[in-house]
Amino acid sequence: MKKNLIFTAACLLFAGAALAQPKVIAHRGYWKVPESAQNSLASFTKADAIGVFGSEFDVWLTADNKLIVNHDKVYKGTKINMEKSTAKEITQIVLPNGENIPTLDEYLKLALTKPNTRLILEMKSLSDIKREDIAAEKIAKALKKYKLVERTDIICFSINACLAFKKLLPDSKIFFLNGDLAPKSVKELGMAGIDYSDKVLRKHPEWVKEAQDLGLEVNVWTVDKEEDMKYFIDLGVDYITTDYPERLQALLKK
Repeated sequence: MKKNLIFTAACLLFAGAALAQPKVIAHRGYWKVPESAQNSLASFTKADAIGVFGSEFDVWLTADNKLIVNHDKVYKGTKINMEKSTAKEITQIVLPNGENIPTLDEYLKLALTKPNTRLILEMKSLSDIKREDIAAEKIAKALKKYKLVERTDIICFSINACLAFKKLLPDSKIFFLNGDLAPKSVKELGMAGIDYSDKVLRKHPEWVKEAQDLGLEVNVWTVDKEEDMKYFIDLGVDYITTDYPERLQALLKK
């Protein structure tokens, strides 16, 4: 009887440890593989294919108030500015894998066909906070249109954008990216968690426990080296965002 109790306790401890492992988020989709590209439709498909928890992507509001998916403000090798150019101009850009820069509508339509992967949507900070409000409204409307609100976490560097989403999508998880606020301040703003860079959390490792003790979740980005992955796994973060999700998955299985 005693042996059975010890065995059961050991199993529960093991299960608890397994549950405590961080979830894997593919940074800008899974693009470090052939026939993929950052923020492309293929990158989401490939992230979904390997069973990540979530796939992160970036959304801009164009000059003509359309929503497109891309990271850099000015696309490399061009003069096309995501804020100052039209959606037609932007979506004519061909990505390294042969796709065109997608609209948010195209991205969300694809996500509907792959229900197992969570959407981690970063709204890019804009030069005018009034336009950030417009962008947040349009993103919220699109998520509602495709019935993807419950499958989407929102991440922003801009406090203004975070607060705009808090009003528009009060039940959604909204994370602050900038890294300049302690967990207590983020909690007071009503956010779901901190989503800070590896540099910030190495400087303030105590923020992980502080955040979790406040009921916040913690994501760290962008963690690509195995030794860094091990560090943040041991630190107890809830999510790790990486360009190499399969590397992190393999590490978590050990």
